[in-house]
Amino acid sequence: MKLTVVGGGSTYTPELIDGIAWRRTTLAVDEIVLVDPDASRLEVVGAFSRRLLAHAGHPARVTTTSDLERGADGASAVLLQLRVGGQAARASDETFPLVCDCVGQETTGAGGLAKALRTVPVVLDIAERVRAVAGDAWIVNFTNPVGIVTRALSQAGHRAVGLCNVAIGFRRWTAEVLGVSPQDVRLGHVGLNHLTWETEVLVDGVDRLPELLGPHGDALGKHIGLPTSLMRRLGMVPSYYLKYFYDHDEVVRKQRTEPPRAEVVAGVEKELLDVYGDESVVTKPAQLNQRGGAYYSEAAVQLVHSLTGGGDGGGGGGLEQHVVNVRNDGTLPFLPDDAVVEVPAVVTDRGASPVAVAPVPPSISGLISHVTGYEHLALDAAVLGGRDRVADALLAHPLIGQFATAERLADELVSRNADFLPWARGRA
Repeated sequence: MKLTVVGGGSTYTPELIDGIAWRRTTLAVDEIVLVDPDASRLEVVGAFSRRLLAHAGHPARVTTTSDLERGADGASAVLLQLRVGGQAARASDETFPLVCDCVGQETTGAGGLAKALRTVPVVLDIAERVRAVAGDAWIVNFTNPVGIVTRALSQAGHRAVGLCNVAIGFRRWTAEVLGVSPQDVRLGHVGLNHLTWETEVLVDGVDRLPELLGPHGDALGKHIGLPTSLMRRLGMVPSYYLKYFYDHDEVVRKQRTEPPRAEVVAGVEKELLDVYGDESVVTKPAQLNQRGGAYYSEAAVQLVHSLTGGGDGGGGGGLEQHVVNVRNDGTLPFLPDDAVVEVPAVVTDRGASPVAVAPVPPSISGLISHVTGYEHLALDAAVLGGRDRVADALLAHPLIGQFATAERLADELVSRNADFLPWARGRA
């Protein structure tokens, strides 16, 4: 099987390669192609990836190219992990909303919209070019904002599934706290990408969520970064991204006094590239844990395994479940069918089919609906362009929602991102 990674020069890539290296018996990858326009990064990451595989005794070969069509030709699956504009654009996303006392974050609020506007057109172009040389190859999207980007791919008719590491990270943390194997934990995970809650934590069919909220409440609150009292009142565990909603003003206060995450990540990336360039290093370095995206490799490898028919879901009689971003189609009845939701799904080589979820309580269904409306307007702005569409999306976002604020942020966003938005060039 040929696996193509678009954005293969990312410092994330060795995380993925390491996951493949140690899953040799279940994921039959013969070739991994890393595609990236940055030749210098690609050379370093490619060479380190080869050393990782060789050290693990994995026979797959790693090739590198800046030519997308060449890299994707004949691929069974294509992974997207892009950052249009790099860490400099991310730093902008994390800072410009602060002028209006709004949270600065690369996937939430005005910063998240800026990233969507830069990213969606690029991803759609990539997907069309992939389809021309790889037919119906599965596209696994890890590119943020995952929900909006995955909906764009789905709307354009591509075979795409979105992936985030939040669920697998919480699953592993829960297993460690409860003293069980991660394979024994199933989550009642519901919502949108970066807007999810755990409504159940099943271990051997028994819901252990009350135990997490009770005796393990202090550890849980520290892990999520939200008050345990809030989680107990909800009777659910929000993802740590909900702090941008439940504790917005405090987050903004901290952001005004701390360097943006982009600066921290840029430093980590430089250090990682130096390590990757050391030919004596043949295993995943500890610094990679600081990069973000924990357990990305595990989630991605398992998902590709199922989508390409390598798992039980491919016809062996069993069914594999993964938490993915997939078209709603009635899963959450209060959302339109074409919304993209993040829920557990049965995944086979025919795609991802969401499993039935428990009724979503009003305490969170309203916020899910609100953000879904914003995401639809955000996608319209990304595909069709236009300053007023940008302002409309910002006005619809629950963390903005005021006309004067949306107007100011729209102008700031367009000015800062004009080089990435053909329709905006000349406005800045």
